[in-house]
Amino acid sequence: MSTPIKFGILGCGRIVERGLAPGLAESPAAKLYALASQRPGVAAKWAEKYGAAKAYDSYEEVLADADVQAVYIPCTGELHHQWTIAAAKAGKHVLCEKPLARTVAEAQEMIAACDEAGVILQEAFMWRHHPRTQRAKQLLDEGAIGDLRIIVVSFSFDIDRSDWRLNLDKGGGAMWDVGCYGVNSSRYFTGAEPMEIHARAHWWKTGVDMTMQIALTFPGEVVANIDCSFEAPFRNRLELVGTQGRMHLEDTFLPRDESVILLQRSVDQDAVIEVERVDMTNQYAEQVTSFCASIEAGKLQAPAENGLDNMRVLEQAWNYANKNRS
Repeated sequence: MSTPIKFGILGCGRIVERGLAPGLAESPAAKLYALASQRPGVAAKWAEKYGAAKAYDSYEEVLADADVQAVYIPCTGELHHQWTIAAAKAGKHVLCEKPLARTVAEAQEMIAACDEAGVILQEAFMWRHHPRTQRAKQLLDEGAIGDLRIIVVSFSFDIDRSDWRLNLDKGGGAMWDVGCYGVNSSRYFTGAEPMEIHARAHWWKTGVDMTMQIALTFPGEVVANIDCSFEAPFRNRLELVGTQGRMHLEDTFLPRDESVILLQRSVDQDAVIEVERVDMTNQYAEQVTSFCASIEAGKLQAPAENGLDNMRVLEQAWNYANKNRS
């Protein structure tokens, strides 16, 4: 794009500091223009740190700023619906943190508001835009491991018991926070929606799931096993298993110092495992650049999604696990 898109951010939280602010700085298609925090004075400090031109003590002021073209919504889950709709009415494009909403009904209302306003709504799954993700999909489509049969995804870490993500009213729970990645990646690599959904969980006293296991069955006899937890060691990995081999992506959604694909092109127990290195990149910057391309095109560009299909699977998994509490 000839002129970078001017972004406003509605909130100053962890994901902004470690993700979107650096991503905006590295993307040639975007510029961090305005920051807002509902904590007085915080936005001004962050604006100075990240070079934003404007700092506001309310989200409404960002939406009223005529120079802001797009907003990023990183706030807690129960606020996504309210501020996405408000941003759409203000004519701002919306990059909204995952999960998109707390319910499918909320997600549908958000999408309808953005469609009516003629603005782009994208769910912020940054991992989809990393070159390693694209390369793994390419290898899969080329038949490097034969026909896909099994997907295994694990995402866990131990959480402070005072964290807002243990608050049900704020959209908390392991499934909503990290299990959503397993669902998203399973859908991405199959290119399909699951036909069967089963789930079981260990529940916390606040009503959220601390640990959940989700089993999905996709067309073509592909099965996915997803586990997520707030009470386990750090694990962040994905394995694709086919009839002629397998692929493993460690640190799948949060790549660290290097980005590699471990590829085994055989079913033999002692088969050589190839190590394919993919150029490291800031996946948040890639996400922002892709989002700006969607704005320019007037519609979402692959591999971006508006989040509705992912929400449908998550809601069904939650309902199944909740109904079958022991």
